[in-house]
Amino acid sequence: MKTIRCLAGMLLLAMALAAFWPGAATRTPYDRQFRDLPNAPVSSRFPLGTDELGRDRLSRLRYATRVSLLAAPAAALLSTILAALVGGLAGFLGGWFDRAAVAAIDLMLSLPWLFLLIIVRALLPLNQPAPASVPLTFGLIGLLGWPSAARIVRSGCRDLRRSCLVVQAHACGLPSHRILLKHILPNVRPVLAAQFRVSIPVYILAEANLGLLGLGVADPLPSWGNLLRPLESGLTPDPAAWAPLVVMVVVVSCLYLTQSSEVIVR
Repeated sequence: MKTIRCLAGMLLLAMALAAFWPGAATRTPYDRQFRDLPNAPVSSRFPLGTDELGRDRLSRLRYATRVSLLAAPAAALLSTILAALVGGLAGFLGGWFDRAAVAAIDLMLSLPWLFLLIIVRALLPLNQPAPASVPLTFGLIGLLGWPSAARIVRSGCRDLRRSCLVVQAHACGLPSHRILLKHILPNVRPVLAAQFRVSIPVYILAEANLGLLGLGVADPLPSWGNLLRPLESGLTPDPAAWAPLVVMVVVVSCLYLTQSSEVIVR
């Protein structure tokens, strides 16, 4: 399993380098339209052909991969921080704050997360500029993805609140916020790290679902979600149009393989 983990990590690194390296395969801007070459076939000039607007599919795929590999970890970091704050404060403070936090967590967990995400995104303005749609989409994903980890963090912090370590820290006169940040949250760091790693592929797929519905990253900025929209009809004679789906499946699979292999090795 260690070999599988290494291979998945190397493949993921290679795809990330191809996405972030400016001179990889093509230097064509993702939004440049070759109006005389719509739906051009695969060629040396266009390794994946062009779309219906004459835009280079390979260039758009590279930028879409870049968007997902940057924004999904940022959304995962946001949800992890929220889980640490809400769960840590609820478990450490107890009382009314704990009851309110538990009620909010239970309410959000009782709703299908993807449907909740779609509903909230549909209620927000859809005519956003393309650059603004990236933080809006992934920020919303991160803001709605913290409850499951917060419940686990709360349970761990509640047990640590009565531990000898925390009692001794109180006896030494340490303020409550320092106890929480220096003595309690570091002990639930493995939970937060696991939440961060698991959330990245989940959030990539969540954005793809939003993009398929026209609620994700806005055109002309490419994302895996809006690149997959031509596949909805099922009538795609050009096999190169399936490249975004293949790349997304490979990246998500590599992310899951590195995590599962790590757990098995440990």
